[in-house]
Amino acid sequence: MLAIVDYKAGNLTSVALALTALGADATVTDDPAKVRAASRIIFPGVGAAASAMANLKRLGLDDAIRDVCARDVPFLGICLGMQILFSRSEEDGGTDLLGILPGRVLRFPDGTGDKIPQIGWNDIESRDPRGFLATGEEYYFVHSYYVEKNPCTVASAHYAGTGFTAAVRRGNLFAVQFHPEKSGRLGLEMMRKFLDAPVKGDCRNA
Repeated sequence: MLAIVDYKAGNLTSVALALTALGADATVTDDPAKVRAASRIIFPGVGAAASAMANLKRLGLDDAIRDVCARDVPFLGICLGMQILFSRSEEDGGTDLLGILPGRVLRFPDGTGDKIPQIGWNDIESRDPRGFLATGEEYYFVHSYYVEKNPCTVASAHYAGTGFTAAVRRGNLFAVQFHPEKSGRLGLEMMRKFLDAPVKGDCRNA
């Protein structure tokens, strides 16, 4: 089963439509048992870190996500669904996150002349060992906060004078700051690669 995690913070309709366009049969669920039973998981997200974490805890999905990542189930995080995998965010006065990956989520600096949030297309630099992404590809971003570069970073981008993480990978966990479901052909191609990729490695290895 392919599960889309519903923690009341996801861009579920766009993600589900993208999967339908790819011919994938996905189940939208807020049931921790179904998430644990899924063979592949998509963890989308828009909104604020504190409310998203509150919903995950209320629904019991926080531990379910930790469990599937510990078992190295193929996992795709999108936008806020990437940020929440890290340790702590500056958002909402400081928010503890899931702590699955090491690193912080920071706010873009003011005073650079660039509008915050970043809304629009941005190109990436990639060193993704699984080949889901390539340098020079453009994807659609919507965010005021970003993940600092860290050992799991496999793609980066620049905005507001800041280099930031555009994608991370650890084992079968893959997550992106941009919205592939809003990124046209390249976004759909990236999602297809996730759906078709064989399971390999484990959660300790990039």
